[in-house]
Amino acid sequence: MIHKYALKKWQLPVLVFICCLFYTSACYGQLIYQPYTYQIYQKLNTTLYSPATNEHTSMKPYFISDSSIIKKQYDSLFIIKTDYSHKNWLKRTFLPKHLIDVKNKDYNLFFDFLWDVELGHDYLGNRNTWLNSRGFQFGASIGKNFYIYTSLYENQGKFPNYVSDYINTKRLVPSEYPVNVLPYDNGSTDWSRVTSIIGYKPAKNILLTLGQDKIFIGDGYRSLLLSDNAPNYPFFKFSIDIIKSIQYNSIWAYFQDRNAPNFNVFTNNRRKFGVFHYIDWNINKRASVAFFNALISEEADNSGNLHGFDFNFLNPILFSPSLGPSAQVADHTLAGLNAKYKVFDKTAIYGQFVMDQTINKGLSNSTGYQIGVRGSDLFSMQHLNYLFEYNTVSPSVYYGQNAIVNYTHFSDPLGDPFGANFKELLGIVNYSISKFDLQFEGYFVNLANNSGYNNYGSGIPSTTYVNLPQIINNSGVGVPATIKFAEGTLGYILNPKYNLKIEVGGLLRQEKSSLADTKTAMITLGFKCGFRNLYRDF
Repeated sequence: MIHKYALKKWQLPVLVFICCLFYTSACYGQLIYQPYTYQIYQKLNTTLYSPATNEHTSMKPYFISDSSIIKKQYDSLFIIKTDYSHKNWLKRTFLPKHLIDVKNKDYNLFFDFLWDVELGHDYLGNRNTWLNSRGFQFGASIGKNFYIYTSLYENQGKFPNYVSDYINTKRLVPSEYPVNVLPYDNGSTDWSRVTSIIGYKPAKNILLTLGQDKIFIGDGYRSLLLSDNAPNYPFFKFSIDIIKSIQYNSIWAYFQDRNAPNFNVFTNNRRKFGVFHYIDWNINKRASVAFFNALISEEADNSGNLHGFDFNFLNPILFSPSLGPSAQVADHTLAGLNAKYKVFDKTAIYGQFVMDQTINKGLSNSTGYQIGVRGSDLFSMQHLNYLFEYNTVSPSVYYGQNAIVNYTHFSDPLGDPFGANFKELLGIVNYSISKFDLQFEGYFVNLANNSGYNNYGSGIPSTTYVNLPQIINNSGVGVPATIKFAEGTLGYILNPKYNLKIEVGGLLRQEKSSLADTKTAMITLGFKCGFRNLYRDF
């Protein structure tokens, strides 16, 4: 007997939606993962910030498919128009090829050795500096919807005094990873860094990402929402283009806190969970606005009691501390906005707003904002890119009611590297011609350091019970301090496939307060490769 089944009215649109959601088309091409560095990504300004395009620009790093609108410009960055067919591995190292590069219709893969060798001298600190990094990178795309990437660095280095002070205080290298041991007698430091990513597209409009890396949210150089300032962390990201103009991202991450009381089976650091929502709406080809929500919760309390089921982990829209288990430390939640508008061709203004929703905070001391402008081909000079930006964050933003749920990873801020209670004005200009890259960066920061037993937010505290005023009407309270910074670099690219270059640089920095006046004047010469941000601008 043949049974007939008629679709009900409500079932037809649901069936159509499911078919659209999981329809996989061959047109979206093979995936490429590009690790995020500002120096590489700013070279895509011409396409990303053109009114002729309608890309979601603020969620980084990018997975780039063959059908992506930025693919043509992206490919141009890694191709030097010279025909070489050398079989010698040493010649391939210095020519625009991967050391191992296999391409066929079913899969592509590549492999490179990586190294950073840098020598420098801080004239005002009377200190020689150096960096010695060795590593590798491996990437492979399998079919048209699966990609893997991994890189590993083993590092030793000796840094200028202000960076060494940072390492001694936080026991980690800025933007890298915790040091294996505290600095040796000669002032050098040893550390490792691992990045691993798996990307999978089960459908044309869905991307799943699993790995250990960083995520950057924003169109500026800094991010007040989620930045690449802290070390790598494990995460899973679900991204879906609901329609072409609306993209939804949900991220589950796993952070560490090395200052909280230790009890767990890992025998090293306490853990905490992070969950993030990000909904990006391209209103039209010029304007976009995105809504951000973040939650940090402890894995277990100081007695080792595991965090109970938290509805916020599954909540797809808006987090609330009241939804968490009542017997545990309250979840720490933040909300924010990211927006941009393309005022001219290749020129955009952008901004962010962040609000800390932790209970018992006054609105006046729980917000921060960013405003900036960026673009390319300044003064009609091709490849002359620029960015100018202002950031300010009020005292106690990113603080939880308990230090374990602060907005940090290994005590490093997940937002701006200055933490809270600061005002920052910065500018970056980059000019590329042939194989040469010239970049200049400068910034001026007003911030406030701790005063006695009070912690007013410059540097997110690692202890729970700090003496914070309930309402502070402006940033700048505490011990006033200023930082002036300028850095220029000139690089000559030998192999763009893995950013192999010779680079010379100069750096000036002064940090001044009523307690100290530290100055740095450094020159460097390096032989570098790879895609990572070794931040010195803090």
